[in-house]
Amino acid sequence: MLQNIGFPGLLMILVVVLIIFGPSKLPELGRAVGRTLHEFKTSAKELVSDTKEDVIETPKEAASKG
Repeated sequence: MLQNIGFPGLLMILVVVLIIFGPSKLPELGRAVGRTLHEFKTSAKELVSDTKEDVIETPKEAASKG
């Protein structure tokens, strides 16, 4: 779906966003999006590392019990 936008479509979206939010709000909007992506990335890394730790601990626990 997003692969069909192209450069003219992206330019049109940016113009509409500029009209709706105005030039003074765009930096704030950009910072908010950046913070959100950073928090999401951090959470995803923590979730993956927790999952990997669980997988690594499971064989050790099985060997010690057996």
